[in-house]
Amino acid sequence: MSQDRPLWAPWRISFIRGEKEKRCFMCGQQSPEETTPEEELIVHRGKHAFVLLNRFPYNSGHLLAAPYRHIGDISELTADERLELMDLCVKSKEVLDKVMHPAGYNVGFNLGLAAGAGVADHIHLHVVPRWNGDCNFMPVIGDVRVVPEALADTAAMIRKAWN
Repeated sequence: MSQDRPLWAPWRISFIRGEKEKRCFMCGQQSPEETTPEEELIVHRGKHAFVLLNRFPYNSGHLLAAPYRHIGDISELTADERLELMDLCVKSKEVLDKVMHPAGYNVGFNLGLAAGAGVADHIHLHVVPRWNGDCNFMPVIGDVRVVPEALADTAAMIRKAWN
């Protein structure tokens, strides 16, 4: 890629220029009556946990599954929360297989700031679809991810397939 060729990543500018939230974006997501900026990115609400599209994804279709409770450690999850998070992980993979056809996945928790948790005090499971050749110099050298579709459109597609 030529250095004089622009990289277009418009979803990042609102994060860069915007005021940083003081609230936890994963809290208060139990019901659609509680309107939040994340509402358009939520793809499923369960009994103890929910799934939303990551607003700052590593790849297209990058989902987060999180309990409704604001807890920061995997050992604080109840048995019901653990079970539902794993079920949501499996369902997320099945839905992404259906609509995006990735070649593989990265799935996991980042526990604590030292492990890379962007939100260390509200545990969440990442489900990141991967394609052969998707890891190139962009994220390694430039800390840039290229996502080819508007996030709200991706969320709507995943939500439709989920239901």
